[in-house]
Amino acid sequence: MPKLKTNKAASKRYKYTATNKVKRTKANRRHRLATKTKRTKLTARVQNGIAHKSVEAGIKKLLPYGN
Repeated sequence: MPKLKTNKAASKRYKYTATNKVKRTKANRRHRLATKTKRTKLTARVQNGIAHKSVEAGIKKLLPYGN
């Protein structure tokens, strides 16, 4: 059976935790922070959020060799 290809865009956005959950970073914390409100920056502060269960199966298909 041939090797499966890893989706490179997904590999840059998602990582696996030690317990095989999908870890992601929140959006809107990269640039143009001066125009964003304090509340927007505060809610996006959590760096390592866990992906929701409904999208976890799709992400695991894109990253076949995660854990």
